[in-house]
Amino acid sequence: MTTELVLRAFGNTHVGRVRNNNEDAVLVRPDLLLYVVADGAGGHASGEGASRLAVRSIENFFGATVRVTHDRPEFDKFGIPSGARRLSQAVLKANNDVIEIAKSSVPHRGMGTTVVAAGFSPRSGLLHVAHVGDSRCYRLRSGHLELMTQDHSLFTDIIEQRPELDDAVLDRLPKNVVTRALGMEPRLRVSIRSHAVVAGDKYLLCSDGLSSLVSAEDLAETLDRPEVPEALVERLIAIANAAGGTDNIAALVIECQGGHEHARPADGAPAAASAASDRLSDPELLILGIEDLDSAGVDRTEGLMRELNELFGRTR
Repeated sequence: MTTELVLRAFGNTHVGRVRNNNEDAVLVRPDLLLYVVADGAGGHASGEGASRLAVRSIENFFGATVRVTHDRPEFDKFGIPSGARRLSQAVLKANNDVIEIAKSSVPHRGMGTTVVAAGFSPRSGLLHVAHVGDSRCYRLRSGHLELMTQDHSLFTDIIEQRPELDDAVLDRLPKNVVTRALGMEPRLRVSIRSHAVVAGDKYLLCSDGLSSLVSAEDLAETLDRPEVPEALVERLIAIANAAGGTDNIAALVIECQGGHEHARPADGAPAAASAASDRLSDPELLILGIEDLDSAGVDRTEGLMRELNELFGRTR
């Protein structure tokens, strides 16, 4: 059973206690059911410009596609939520806009930004989360805090590819290097997932200026307080500043009233059976590039480790 989804949200940023300028940006657009946090990089006007441009670009895309969205089914023929594809398109459009400005304006050369964005679909009661970089989304459900995103960082990439590395080697890795961000290159992979909203859920979108200083226990305890989003956001920012405030801080809390009574998969109808039957002679599983890998005997981690050695040489 699904009841009408009602959202209450608030977001804010703080310069922190060390930085001189604030490169974080937030967007709360309840009329568009759109919520965004961006963490800029590049220094001074560049980082601030990148985050604000990304937020504005995503906002403009959503505003321009409202009518089209109403005419589309909730799920496409592949079972993918239309709202998820729309949110991914918005982030990709923002990436193109950041790159164009960086190319055309000398003061903004080299600017970039991470982003985490949430969009709600009232018809299905789904929350779509798109992210690039290390800005995060957390969900508090029935007192349990869950990280809904995975950082696009050098540390994460190394763990995925070389889990056997000694802890001493991992300790030497810089923890603040992101491997994906808006403004890096035209071809960008946006991570996106859809989740069924359950009555009572609370979602937190934040920059690493919050997540790197506030423990998961403190996040859960704060979000579980029976307070309005405004109070929760200000409390979270205060905790991060009390922990040192070494970076800009962005926090955005969304409280969900209504929605599904129980969680369920966010899938729509499966792809047409006729399409599958037309390919009965195809292999059960295709692994891209496996033949080239076998024939060449290439160790694809060699390049990664070579880059790590060079990085360690530069940072000693």
